[in-house]
Amino acid sequence: QVQLHESGGGLVQAGGSLKLSCVASGGTFSSYAMGWFRQVPGKDREFVASINWRAGNTYYSHAVKGRFTISRDDATNTGYLQMDALKPEDTAVYFCAAPDRTSGSYYYSARYFDIWGQGTQVTVSS
Repeated sequence: QVQLHESGGGLVQAGGSLKLSCVASGGTFSSYAMGWFRQVPGKDREFVASINWRAGNTYYSHAVKGRFTISRDDATNTGYLQMDALKPEDTAVYFCAAPDRTSGSYYYSARYFDIWGQGTQVTVSS
């Protein structure tokens, strides 16, 4: 069973950058996509970005488009989220996730992502 492990969160000042990593372990990563979601207490998990694992097509929420960049490294089964120009409203726990299927067309909704990491805290101070 594939597991996902995030790292790279932390505390940063507004305008700064962080790069999150998500490593897939425990088997061959054969999902069609990897996504990043974030959540703050009392709110639903929010879509941030996703990538088609084979083709490399990328998808972003309006809130982060132009500031965040999602990428992947096939050789190491690792996904990345480069976050630039961070704002206090980006503060959240960030999760990486993947659908447990090899093909599909859903990239934005958490309900289609079956495998989740434990989350990493990102805090942006003003």
